[in-house]
Amino acid sequence: MPAADSSTNTKALTQRRFELITLGDELLLGLTANSHLTFIGAQLGRRGVQLARNVTITDEAAEIERQFRESWASADVIITTGGLGPTCDDRTREVIAGVLGQALVFEPEIEAAIKERFNRLGLRTLPPNNLKQAYRFERGEVLPNAHGTAPGLWVEQEGRILCMLPGPPNELQPMFTDQVLPRLAARGLLLEGEAYVQLRTAGIGESELEARLQPVFDRYGGGREGGALSVAFCAHAGQVDCRLSSPGGALAGGDLSAIAEECAGLLGEDFMCYGDASMAKVCVDLLRSQEQSLAVAEAGTGGLLASAFGDICGVAKCFAGGVVCNSNEAKVALLDCPECLISQHGAVSASCAVALAIGVAEHLCTDYALSITAFSGAPCADARGSEVGTLFVGLHAPHGVWAKKLSYPGPPQTIKTRAVNAALDWLRRELLRSGSRGR
Repeated sequence: MPAADSSTNTKALTQRRFELITLGDELLLGLTANSHLTFIGAQLGRRGVQLARNVTITDEAAEIERQFRESWASADVIITTGGLGPTCDDRTREVIAGVLGQALVFEPEIEAAIKERFNRLGLRTLPPNNLKQAYRFERGEVLPNAHGTAPGLWVEQEGRILCMLPGPPNELQPMFTDQVLPRLAARGLLLEGEAYVQLRTAGIGESELEARLQPVFDRYGGGREGGALSVAFCAHAGQVDCRLSSPGGALAGGDLSAIAEECAGLLGEDFMCYGDASMAKVCVDLLRSQEQSLAVAEAGTGGLLASAFGDICGVAKCFAGGVVCNSNEAKVALLDCPECLISQHGAVSASCAVALAIGVAEHLCTDYALSITAFSGAPCADARGSEVGTLFVGLHAPHGVWAKKLSYPGPPQTIKTRAVNAALDWLRRELLRSGSRGR
């Protein structure tokens, strides 16, 4: 079912301007991806708030001061990330304190927490520069950091809110969900429940998806400025997400859920799930509900198909395992793929994909099996003139085995990702049909 909360999203939010300042030379040099924007934007979006702006700046004091003054003048809530560490280039705390006219005061409790963390890590000596992290704003609060030495800082001044968070994602993310979101909600700045419903689709492009759902959107002003329904699309590797939201909570959660259900009904098998579950997770849920099992075999995708199942809770109950067999010798030795078949058709062929699917299903005793044999990188002897991006997917099911040819452009990693998603989508659709046949 859609995730919008029908009981709490009935009151429109008073709109406030949120801005995010991400600090770090490493971000501007391209050494580190700006995952903070992705995470914070998504977390706020779930609760009815869209960031008005994100600015990434250097660690230079003059740039920090210039940008903070600008944001302080224009925003109601300012969130900063980075620059709270112990080194000489961590200047955010000191610069912003100066702009706000606040002194920094030493907090013994922070010092004790830092020392305790060093002791737990077996580090006997606390470097003096770490003590700069024990300072807080004189008229502010501390956000404890359970995963690092730099606490976050919270200031409310002149009708505005400033939230400063450390840069490492493993520290920032739990602090944001456990401490920042509840504080914002308590001040009436967030919706109490989910603010949007996301439909995840597969095997359909953005333009076709929009065209098929347009009759529903039109009834609620979807896609039009000022409409009660806001629609956003995001495409990635053979999948498209359609996010339905209501600006300021104009539509109740129950209305959003009903709209999402109507959209899902129009999409049929192209609708994958509500939310952001992976294709592998959707397949696992279907396999478990039907008490079926799966194994995979792959050549040319480097284990990416098997690894898609790695982080799913309870996956061992339906996923037996995978075999990576890049060489022809491995295909023969591990999965009994006939040498004559490879000699006649090549390793990247429909015949080989079928043989691998049958072989891994028999060896691991599973009901279903997927295989991929791909030409995703540099030319090789088994390509038989195929272009890079050519691949074959095999599917073994209780009632038959098939293979199909696919071709994708782009760099090797893109080809591999799309190949894996295509294989999983084929399995997903077959399981949906199998479930329908069983009813």
